[in-house]
Amino acid sequence: MWPAIIAGVIALILAFFYLYRPPQVKNITYGVVFSQKHAQNLGLDWKENYSAILEDLQVKDIKLAAQWDLLEPEAGKYDFGDLDWQLDQAKKQGARVMLAIGMKTPRWPECHLPGWASHLEKDQQQQDILDLLKTIVSRYQDHDEITVWQVENEPLFTFGDCPWTDEDFLKKEVALVKSIDAKFRPVLISDSGEGSFWTEAAKIGDIVGVTMYRKVWFHEAKMYMSYPIPAAWYWAKSEFIKAVYHKITICVELQAEPWCSSLLYDCSPSEQEKTMDLKQFQKNLSFAKDSGFDTFYLWGVEWWYWQKLENNNPTFWEEAKKLWQ
Repeated sequence: MWPAIIAGVIALILAFFYLYRPPQVKNITYGVVFSQKHAQNLGLDWKENYSAILEDLQVKDIKLAAQWDLLEPEAGKYDFGDLDWQLDQAKKQGARVMLAIGMKTPRWPECHLPGWASHLEKDQQQQDILDLLKTIVSRYQDHDEITVWQVENEPLFTFGDCPWTDEDFLKKEVALVKSIDAKFRPVLISDSGEGSFWTEAAKIGDIVGVTMYRKVWFHEAKMYMSYPIPAAWYWAKSEFIKAVYHKITICVELQAEPWCSSLLYDCSPSEQEKTMDLKQFQKNLSFAKDSGFDTFYLWGVEWWYWQKLENNNPTFWEEAKKLWQ
């Protein structure tokens, strides 16, 4: 009897989330995530790609990745030229920047350790990361185009080629950033939208940022799959975070490019279409609206530009442009 009752209750809960439609937000903010390294790996002129985002798409909210291996190629020797340029261009165009900093920042391999740091002991790596954060925040704290610090990328979710996960160290990182930034910008902690309840991120960050993926390569099962998660489930978790932790939740990675079994630049066009074509692109945007969130950063702007230039396929670029124009 009890198993049947429990099964019935679970079925009712699932039915509710699949049938319930959270109230849609009228004024949604759309941004993009940009990675210099990812654009280069696609064979693009990354400055040209970045300029097109700001000038052609007219994006006003952009997340940039301050990747450790690019900033500190030699221990104690920093090269901020490329990141300075990105921030200066954003400021000229009146764009707002979320700057992701730390060991783990957007794009594979997730943890972007420079070669000299990869074989150090954990304690030394952590000290070097704190030095990195201190240097970045001290350098850019007067840049008004930066509106949010994202400390690490999904730091509590074990994904990527990373040496360790350490919640206590994450708290030290956040405390350090807050102690340096005289303008008291909020700190965002990101988490897996699909594989977590976001509570640990909410305890540490001022803002919770989550992913929203719909059709992916499921490595464990060696197959492509669509996440069976209804939009209302994201809404319910965000309402819980708001009620219990008094934090807002935004989407910092909305899938708008393929997720292949290999890295994107090694994935054939036919494989790419299995998880992303124009119809799926539009479905993901519609799904996002149904979640009740008011802010989304689209993941894939480099790929749209690559499709436009290399494949003579401006479809995704032009479809995305409608969000800002």
